Amino acid sequence: MPLKEHIEKLSQTMEEEDFLSNHGLGNEVGYYIFDYDPKDELRIRDYVKNLNGSYVGEKTNYEVKVFNLYQLMLEYLDKRGFTEKAIKMEEKRGMQKLIESIGRLLKMDQAEESNFFFEYVNNHTPEKAVVLLTGIGEMYPLVRAHSILNKMHQVFDRVPVVMMYPGEYDKLSLTILNTNKDDNYYRAFRI
Repeated sequence: MPLKEHIEKLSQTMEEEDFLSNHGLGNEVGYYIFDYDPKDELRIRDYVKNLNGSYVGEKTNYEVKVFNLYQLMLEYLDKRGFTEKAIKMEEKRGMQKLIESIGRLLKMDQAEESNFFFEYVNNHTPEKAVVLLTGIGEMYPLVRAHSILNKMHQVFDRVPVVMMYPGEYDKLSLTILNTNKDDNYYRAFRI
C-alpha cells in the first residue's frame, strides 16, 4: 500500500469509536502496529510530530500522545550515569553484554509493572488518549519491539497503543528495518 494511503488508513482508524474505546476484534486489547518501509522514516516522523498533542474522535476528546522510546531510553540511561559506561562496556565486553545490561537497567527482565517503559507511558498518559510509540528502529538491537509489546500488553490496556514500526509485520512476526527478524508477535492488529 502506498505510504499516503497507509497514513490515511491510520488517521481513519484513530477516529473510529471501536478503536478509541480500546476494543479490537473479539474485544481484544487494542494494540496496533503501523509498519512501514524504513526508507519512509523521515516522512513518518513528520506525520507523527504533527499528531502529537492533537485530539481525535467524534468529539475530539482523545489526546494523541507520542512517546519516542529511544529518546526516553537515552534520557534514562544518562540520568542514571550509564551513557559513558555503556560506550566502554560495548568496546570491552561486546554488544551482547551491553544489551543485557541495558535490559536490566530498564527492568525488561522484571514484572511488567516495574518495566521502565510501562511506568513512563502509564504515568504520562491521560485517561482519554491514543498512544503512539516511536523510536523502535533506533533502539534496535538494544531493546526489541516484541519485548516492549509483550511487557506492555500485559498491564497497559486502558487506551489504544500504536507502535510505529520501521519494517514489516505480517500478523505473526516482526522484521525490523526489513533485514532482521525481531521475533514472533501475534497479539497486535496491523494497520
